[in-house]
Amino acid sequence: MKQPQTSRRSFLALAALTPFAVAATSACGTSGPGTSSGGGGASMWYLSGEPNQTTMQKAVDAFNSANPDNKIAVTYFQNDAYKTKIKTAIGAGQAPTIIYGWGGGTLKTYAEANQVEDLTSWFEENKDLKEKFFPSSFGAATVDGKIYALPNQYVAPIVLFYNKELFEKAGVQPPKTWDDVMSLVKTFNDMGVAPFSLGGQSRWTSMMWLEYLLDRIGGPEVFNAIFEGKPNAWLDPAVIETGTKIQELVTAEGFIKGFSSIAADSNADQALLFTGKAAMMLHGSWTYGAMKKGGQNFVQSGKLGFVHFPTVAGGKGDPKNGVGNPAQYMSISSKATEEEKESAKKFFKDGILTETVIDTYISSGSVPIVNGIEDKLDTSEDKDFLNFVYDLAKNAPNFQQSWDQALSPTAAEALLNNIDQLFLKSITPQQFAENMNATLGK
Repeated sequence: MKQPQTSRRSFLALAALTPFAVAATSACGTSGPGTSSGGGGASMWYLSGEPNQTTMQKAVDAFNSANPDNKIAVTYFQNDAYKTKIKTAIGAGQAPTIIYGWGGGTLKTYAEANQVEDLTSWFEENKDLKEKFFPSSFGAATVDGKIYALPNQYVAPIVLFYNKELFEKAGVQPPKTWDDVMSLVKTFNDMGVAPFSLGGQSRWTSMMWLEYLLDRIGGPEVFNAIFEGKPNAWLDPAVIETGTKIQELVTAEGFIKGFSSIAADSNADQALLFTGKAAMMLHGSWTYGAMKKGGQNFVQSGKLGFVHFPTVAGGKGDPKNGVGNPAQYMSISSKATEEEKESAKKFFKDGILTETVIDTYISSGSVPIVNGIEDKLDTSEDKDFLNFVYDLAKNAPNFQQSWDQALSPTAAEALLNNIDQLFLKSITPQQFAENMNATLGK
């Protein structure tokens, strides 16, 4: 059965439902890069695709109605077109006032080139706004201790899902430790069930395993050193141990046979879980909605379980740490006029994640990055899962952004290629670390 197309990429990028770039503007008219329409205001580029486009447009319309002298002119683009256009515009000094992005490595590049505003002091002046958001959402917005972007939208952690029906048949509990994982591998293989589903052809699905294992083994400091480009950061012993445990899991047949030819973008990996062919799946929280929609009543009947990633004996990482996508981000172009910058900041303060926007995200099955929304989440039919995601994100001492978003585009592509080889055991953990170490600074 073909499942709805709900991939991590479309989730991250709010991917468009149309094949063409979309240009639609708010009521205040069209504005070119770095300019605003008459009467003051600011320009913003945003991504098309539902429900996010409609949600943002409603937020902009409400803000513009209440702030006629600070209107936001928004233009929508399909994801791939946007990435190309924004890079060109920023390089030419013609960026829109408000720059939508994903934080991490790309934001670091902008910040180091002085292309986006340092918002650190502004957040100090607006502490109530900063305290509104999950503390963990600011990590990917921060470069060298300074904040260059406003976190917004919703959080998408990586979650360990499991099939409750299969666990009941096996008479076992979901894993709390890595030793539990390896024990369950034998249990389910003996039952003729794949321990873990994995869409390995997509590569980024395999990356999730390394992200969590490295955190649990070495703590967040190891990847922080990699992100900062410190010499030989990839050669940390925790990286080698992470790769070793992955290959031990592969050797023990922990993953579905043929995982390297299964694509996550077709949701084939999810289908393996809800049809009972696999007992567990490490994946993004966005797959909950896809499984609810196309999972043959798997979610509605209470058969889907979800837990934190297991601990590793002797590991330094806090078991409450999370990985995934802590938020989406908005920056302000350093080339904008002072009037445009002030309009953008006013929109950041009064127009983003209003009560209406928060309610819209929750109704669509997402968890906004806002503190104190427990009562709202409890009104949802998905409250158990939403509260789980909310607690994970809110209470995470460290929430590591997905590596392929945190690193530079060059390093991210090398990472995905080397992860693929690591899982196929065509390179050793040491070779993986050496290959990645060669990407530092690139």
